[in-house]
Amino acid sequence: MSIKDRIAGHYGELSERLRQAADYVAAHEMEVATYSLRAVSGRAGLAPATFTRLSQALGFANYEEMRDLCRAAVGRQALSFAQRADLLVQEQHGADAPTFFDRQVSACLNNISMMGSELDRERLFDVVKTLDAAREVHLFGAFSSSGLIEYFAYLARYFAKNWRVAGRMGASLSSSLVGLSEEDALIIITKSPYARRSILAAQMAHEAGAYVFVITDKHSCPALEFSSSYFIVPTDSPQFFSSYAATLVLIETIVGMLVHRAGKEARARIEEVETRNHLNGEFWD
Repeated sequence: MSIKDRIAGHYGELSERLRQAADYVAAHEMEVATYSLRAVSGRAGLAPATFTRLSQALGFANYEEMRDLCRAAVGRQALSFAQRADLLVQEQHGADAPTFFDRQVSACLNNISMMGSELDRERLFDVVKTLDAAREVHLFGAFSSSGLIEYFAYLARYFAKNWRVAGRMGASLSSSLVGLSEEDALIIITKSPYARRSILAAQMAHEAGAYVFVITDKHSCPALEFSSSYFIVPTDSPQFFSSYAATLVLIETIVGMLVHRAGKEARARIEEVETRNHLNGEFWD
């Protein structure tokens, strides 16, 4: 579990001052890993005792234990950065500066690499197991996340008949999520700035007892308060908007794991869908 995951899991319980410290730690893992407590507190404008209390609030025995987790993360990131930098230099072929394409590719590769090194495999397995066992799986995303939700549902409908997109075509959340129970699951993808409807959907599903799985970009995402499980996915980009490259990899991974769990039944349904698509002339050839 990364420091950002640990912070996200306790964020709703923290006082305003501890949230300030948590925000600083999440945004400055390198500083926490390499600088002294006094230096970190000075840069953050907070008392050293605040960071000590934060470490305890996050379940660490002391500040040094929290710092060790940051060191481990920075070590993995440093390797990833070095690999990406080497790749970028090779692609430059002597150019003075990387092109925008190179920077975009480098950022996306780094996001995927960072997710690969930090993602909790056991939690991922539990998420897939729960989604596979759910009576119904609803999906919701707004703004830029809506396209990813549609793609997620499109893939799922190849092998499962109980997946559906909530709030589609202007439908209200209430009508889409009515009847949810502890047997059902809701998947939410939301990135900063967070859509109000995404937070409300998480709250409604949580209050109904459903399993709420959130994919987001920050530990401070309001939907995490109502989540049963979640992943915080890197989204760094030279663009003016966040990158969804790592999120796409996570979605396709979950789909692949679900198909593997379903086995022959999934294969038979996928084959049936493909056959009907061809019979109905859905494809060119």
